[in-house]
Amino acid sequence: QLQLVESGGGLVQAGGSLRLSCTPSGRAFSSHITAWFRQAPGKEREFVTSIGKSGTTRYYADLAKARFTSDRDNAKNTYILEMNSLKPEDTAVYYCAGGKGHSMDASDYAYWGQGTQVTVSS
Repeated sequence: QLQLVESGGGLVQAGGSLRLSCTPSGRAFSSHITAWFRQAPGKEREFVTSIGKSGTTRYYADLAKARFTSDRDNAKNTYILEMNSLKPEDTAVYYCAGGKGHSMDASDYAYWGQGTQVTVSS
């Protein structure tokens, strides 16, 4: 079992930055691929980025390239999403997810956090 808890969301002005954290519980963290997804009101959950078990392999959706960076520290049990140059269209609930392989499909991830709200004002 892998339990995930997100934190770090909030209200920020356009052009600003936020740092989201995902804190897992249990020893299973290092054996799972982890990812960030987001879901805006009335829209489907969409892939943002995923990172491999050792942190050396990362995939980013086009929406995240050049603005977002993810990293993980298995020793500290932490998975981070740094978001820069935020835009109003980045407003969404951001979810941390855990799974066995890299995928842009939310249904491929078995473990989910409760989400953290990010609101970007114009």
